[in-house]
Amino acid sequence: MEFNIKSGSPEKQRVACVIVGVYESRKLTFAADLLDRISNGFISDVIRHGDMEGKLGSTLVLHSVPHTLCDRVMLVGLGKEREFRAKEYREAVRASVKALTQTSASEAVSYLSELTVKKHDVEWMIEQATVVTLDALYRFDRFKSKQDESAREPRKLTLAVPRRSDLADGEKGLQRGLAIGNGMKLAKDLGNLPGNVCTPSYLADEGRKVADAFGGEAEILGPKEIAELGMHSFLSVAKGSSEEARLIVLKHQGAKDKSDKPIVLVGKGITFDSGGISLKPGEGMDEMKYDMCGAATVLGAFRAVVEMNLPLNIVAIVPTCENMPAGNAVKPGDIVTSMSGQTIEVLNTDAEGRLILCDALTYAERFNPATVVDVATLTGACVIALGHIATGLYSNQDSLARELLAAGEEVADRAWHMPLWDEYQEQLKSPFADMANIGGRPGGSITAACFLSRFAKAYDWAHLDIAGTAWKGGKEKGATARPVPLLVQFLQDRADIALGNVVRRGRPRREAPEVADDEQD
Repeated sequence: MEFNIKSGSPEKQRVACVIVGVYESRKLTFAADLLDRISNGFISDVIRHGDMEGKLGSTLVLHSVPHTLCDRVMLVGLGKEREFRAKEYREAVRASVKALTQTSASEAVSYLSELTVKKHDVEWMIEQATVVTLDALYRFDRFKSKQDESAREPRKLTLAVPRRSDLADGEKGLQRGLAIGNGMKLAKDLGNLPGNVCTPSYLADEGRKVADAFGGEAEILGPKEIAELGMHSFLSVAKGSSEEARLIVLKHQGAKDKSDKPIVLVGKGITFDSGGISLKPGEGMDEMKYDMCGAATVLGAFRAVVEMNLPLNIVAIVPTCENMPAGNAVKPGDIVTSMSGQTIEVLNTDAEGRLILCDALTYAERFNPATVVDVATLTGACVIALGHIATGLYSNQDSLARELLAAGEEVADRAWHMPLWDEYQEQLKSPFADMANIGGRPGGSITAACFLSRFAKAYDWAHLDIAGTAWKGGKEKGATARPVPLLVQFLQDRADIALGNVVRRGRPRREAPEVADDEQD
């Protein structure tokens, strides 16, 4: 779909549909009021008769509104005016896009992007409208023999800005929104692909394509090179599969000084997780194709930031393999040696994500990173603790945790700071090795993070457990692309700091900020 930015009066738009808002108080937005005046109170009459109450997310399409040039006027409920916030704005935009796909309108102009959301500027309004629109339009029907015709994607959507002087900021927001949306689409596509298609080698090829498309660097290591690095913990997980392991390393040299320390993103890439010898129950095992969503979101975030050409040095590291049962597969009780030289007693082969991540975290040291953030569908215990709303966040630096939390709040991709106290490390003791790969059921997500922390002592590090947020089940089954928005906002904030700009945090950039069920992978 084509996007456009425009400043102009709604009654002058000769398009298939003009989108405006209505509050629960029956108050019309500025754009809706202009249409009401030129139509001699037509919209007010509709509202007065109770056909549109302004409830948040409700929509009503009006045809042939008198004295207007458009074919349709869509009214979108905005809820209570005094409570109209970023969350309500996103919901209103999403509802308008969903309703638009149920019409035959090929072009539309949305005036929702002209609304006022406290502490947010035009650039943010356009960016978020673009991201939400692309997310709402996303469909994954690659493997269906017949396409779903129940929803039609418009050919063009124009997002309105209040003044001509806002056009430049609107264009900036649009380009950011498109980059984030494209990154999210990549993450969702990779996550939704079946395990017989999205193999480790396929994931490596997709990573290389991203790097090649935007002038980045890609290095793909196979089993021989991985073994030479001493990544025996990683390779122990891949032993039971006929699919060979891959280590994907992508680089973006965007900083003015190429010697600047990079920010490293690490993504767990288990393209299918059977549990290995500690086999998972059959019910719901199909969803274990999503166990590479950490890798998918790292690749998606990397795509977004290289498309935006952020002035940062960024490295993406993805260890990827399958976890399968076989005669040669790693067994409970086996002891493996990690790249760091630390030994691990494998008590449960279904706690495999940490076994591949620990070697990737050690590998990250060679880049002398400023910060390392790993992303993984790591533990069922995190789902029990936080449900499907918040991503679990662990860090060895509280300041880094605060950065990530604030970035998530800015883009509605929320995380929650979890403890990483030394007392939990006791649960990982092993009588036969330096550590066990599980610490028992209590605090399973915490002890998994504690395990990873042992391999991240050389730098500032954060871990995002996305087991509860990476995908949805049921009728809406599919990958969510979380936490791509959080990661991109975090990196944008770091880029702003590098450029000496004020970090946008719920307010225009020109203003100064306020001071402010189990543990298995």
